[in-house]
Amino acid sequence: MKKNTRNNLLISLSYSIILIAGMVLGIKFIKDQGYGVQKNSKLADNNSEKLDEILHIINRNYVDDINTDSLQNLPIDSVLHQLDPHSVYLPPSDAQDMTDNLEGNFEGVGIEYYMLNDTMMVTGVVKDGPAYQAGIKLGDKILSIDSTYVSGRNLPKEQLTGRFKGKAGSGVSVLLTRAGLSQPSRLMVTRGKVNISSIDAYYMMNSETGYVRISKFGANTDEDFALAANNLKARGMKKLILDLRDNGGGYFTAATGLADQFLPENKLIVYTQGKHEPRTDYFSTGNGAFQQGKLAVLINENTASASEIVAGAIQDLGRGIIVGRRSFGKGLVQEQFAFGDGSALNLTIARYYTPSGRSIQKSYKKGYDAYKHELDERMSDGELTGDRTSFQDSIEKAEGVNVTSTKKFRTSGGIQPDIFVKLDTTGYNRFYANLVSKKILSDFVFNVLTNRYSASFVEQNINIFNINDNDFRDFIGFIQRKNVPIDRMQLYSSKSVIQNDLKALLCRYYLGDVGYYRAVNQNDNAVKQALANLQ
Repeated sequence: MKKNTRNNLLISLSYSIILIAGMVLGIKFIKDQGYGVQKNSKLADNNSEKLDEILHIINRNYVDDINTDSLQNLPIDSVLHQLDPHSVYLPPSDAQDMTDNLEGNFEGVGIEYYMLNDTMMVTGVVKDGPAYQAGIKLGDKILSIDSTYVSGRNLPKEQLTGRFKGKAGSGVSVLLTRAGLSQPSRLMVTRGKVNISSIDAYYMMNSETGYVRISKFGANTDEDFALAANNLKARGMKKLILDLRDNGGGYFTAATGLADQFLPENKLIVYTQGKHEPRTDYFSTGNGAFQQGKLAVLINENTASASEIVAGAIQDLGRGIIVGRRSFGKGLVQEQFAFGDGSALNLTIARYYTPSGRSIQKSYKKGYDAYKHELDERMSDGELTGDRTSFQDSIEKAEGVNVTSTKKFRTSGGIQPDIFVKLDTTGYNRFYANLVSKKILSDFVFNVLTNRYSASFVEQNINIFNINDNDFRDFIGFIQRKNVPIDRMQLYSSKSVIQNDLKALLCRYYLGDVGYYRAVNQNDNAVKQALANLQ
């Protein structure tokens, strides 16, 4: 299991984070596709008319020449499969979820929950959101939402998702229990607009170095970053680690806006061009929040699209160092065309190029896919515990990429980092993956560790405390009580990974995403390399 993919699993699987008003529905889709600019024209909503209109849109806007006559009688999805992996049709719900997520706001109550022992447990409350104002607190256990009991019934996920969604101003009744209360309490929460920053976390790593984590490019990412950067500069930041690992993209303009935060005036950030799109250059304004100071950008194999625009500009212009592993390689720009029924077409209209003229779009040749699939399987199986470079080179040679020179930028297939940090898969074995998928780690955190470690202790000692051997022994007993077969060799091979993860999940519960990244970054090799090279 890849380490950064494992981090995502810990947040998504272990926490089953459901930002109640539909925040995370469609996140994977967004990250896979990347997303350009949005067009608000309302097109046909009849299926046959829709297909005709889609073919018309392709003829007018697609990045390359395409013979649409051969596509006339195909279903919509089959038509788009003939184009590229990033041109897609979105049903109404997916289109709305995508927009809500990237716009950074939604209407709901603003809580996160986790189903612990068949009980809905509040694991996050958006500060100053409707739930926060109504008095819902971390650790509360929700028994019913309006007239529907959601705890003790083992309801499937689809019957839980969306229970808190609704128009701003509408009310929702919540029956909950709380430690110290003798009887359940009923609260009325008035739904409202919940604003979520597109910055996952930011904090000072030491007296001079700040850290900012961004997992998607939403409508306000550049503004959110400027606020975070000014906050960190007020606390002494002179150097910055920008973490774009596992960032699958988002709005194109958000990417150029973020790159602008680091560059002096009139520097070419990126340019786009397609069959129907003349070359368009995007230049920096010189108004960025972090134009001075050392910069390191972290990337990996899941860094794609908009995030590659930022990394490519920083690298080509010599503004900072790129640390990690080769990025995904998506150099295409999509535009969204909306239909009257709420569905939409995301169509590739152009390619983008870094300031030096690089297209980082990877090849879709079957040979590459076969190599990549084998690499992914070997990483998932924990076989790549040593040097990964030779197998990575075989993939790059299959693409026809020069891998011998460290001075030349690659011309395709992603952004090659200036400082390569090999993937250490020690401890990431099948037994560990099984614990994550069954949510054993998070169950142990919520059932045991939250009663053992207080919020004040975690906050005051986050840099020095660790999950100790007594905790680990109790964890083994917890696994046994869950009737999960134990592979002793793999268990102890994963011991340090498990201890680190348990600490990170505990820190996230009490301190939010900032706590999570403060914990995981303490043992992150890419972060350590970045810190060393910023000195």
